[in-house]
Amino acid sequence: MDAGHTGFKGSWLTLLLKSRGHEVSGLALDPPAGSLFDRAHLASDLTHDFRADVRDCDSVLRSFRKAQPDVVIHMAAQALVREGYRDPIGTYETNVNGTLHVLQASDATDSVTSQLIVTTDKVYRDDGLRRPYVESDPLGGKDPYSASKAMADILAQEYFRNERTKPGAIARAGNVIGAGDYSKERLIPDLIRASQTRQTLILRYPEAVRPWQHVLDCLNGYLELVGHVSTGGFGEWNFGPGPQSLASVSDVVQISSELLRNEIDTVVSQDAEAFAEEEYLVLDSSLAKKNLGWEGKIDFRHAVSWALRGLGSGPGDLRGEIELQISDFVGFLAAR
Repeated sequence: MDAGHTGFKGSWLTLLLKSRGHEVSGLALDPPAGSLFDRAHLASDLTHDFRADVRDCDSVLRSFRKAQPDVVIHMAAQALVREGYRDPIGTYETNVNGTLHVLQASDATDSVTSQLIVTTDKVYRDDGLRRPYVESDPLGGKDPYSASKAMADILAQEYFRNERTKPGAIARAGNVIGAGDYSKERLIPDLIRASQTRQTLILRYPEAVRPWQHVLDCLNGYLELVGHVSTGGFGEWNFGPGPQSLASVSDVVQISSELLRNEIDTVVSQDAEAFAEEEYLVLDSSLAKKNLGWEGKIDFRHAVSWALRGLGSGPGDLRGEIELQISDFVGFLAAR
């Protein structure tokens, strides 16, 4: 079960799983107009396509019982920091209660053998030391989105450790980029829109440093972890790219301008202080590399380039572009 399947990562996950021969069912809200899910015509790829709100416990349980999934990957969330400031109640209800409902539904569904709860790199408490976070670092969150995901993470830990649901693990990743992301208030989609319309790009945190990771590297880590859970593994796991993929927001804009051969005018947002985010957010993924054999395969420049590919493509062309990238990614994995 792909909870959150109509979202950006959920859509990519559906295509990745289908490419590996899996049957996929999904549970999520309706996608927004012009979404990757609709443009790639993904509804026809699903065994079950449930449109339900994870805040509705009964709807989640009914969907699980009808689909009878063996593996659950929970990515359904209110996933935007600034939206969390605007709607804190909805953010907490979706991210905390929604996670609780998925865990309870898994427990009540006999077919479920393993599950993965996806949180975020923003669950870590900012200690001001500007060093990569490891899985044992304290959790926190200074904004509603980050705090709600930290709460969901702690909730899932309690359920797994006390065996109050089916076996599972927690994945933490962030700043995932890729073709077909049309979300508001994310850098790459905003950058693409500015390039297409020749409008000024508003930068919220130009000097903020992030680990820019292609969505396929991230999702491959999730699937490696699912396999680990099925053989008895558990715990909390970071999935982030290596140091060579660390770059500021301004660096991403500069490289994108070069790749697009289009100078993009920028201006710094005047409301950044009202929507504070960490200036430096990096993960240490040594645990996943050591125990899962996972590491990112797509370097920073390729990740940005692949995220920009398909720019302006029609629906069929966009799906073809994503399928081509999945095929190329298989080549990266085979070369390791």
